[in-house]
Amino acid sequence: MSKVCYICKKSTIAGKRVQHKHAGGWRFKAPKTNRVFKPNLKKVSLEVDGKQRRVSICMKCYKRLRKETSEK
Repeated sequence: MSKVCYICKKSTIAGKRVQHKHAGGWRFKAPKTNRVFKPNLKKVSLEVDGKQRRVSICMKCYKRLRKETSEK
């Protein structure tokens, strides 16, 4: 199962990890190394095309779905 939200297609993205302690004083910039930001996914069973299907959705979409179903 891939790390992608079924609803909004949120996926893994790359960024930088910034270490804010400067080694050797302020002459040098803070070291930056590569890192990965992963989405916060939850497996939920949803009705897709009339069938129950277990899919991964991010927590933002999960909260939105819960809110929509509670208002009905």
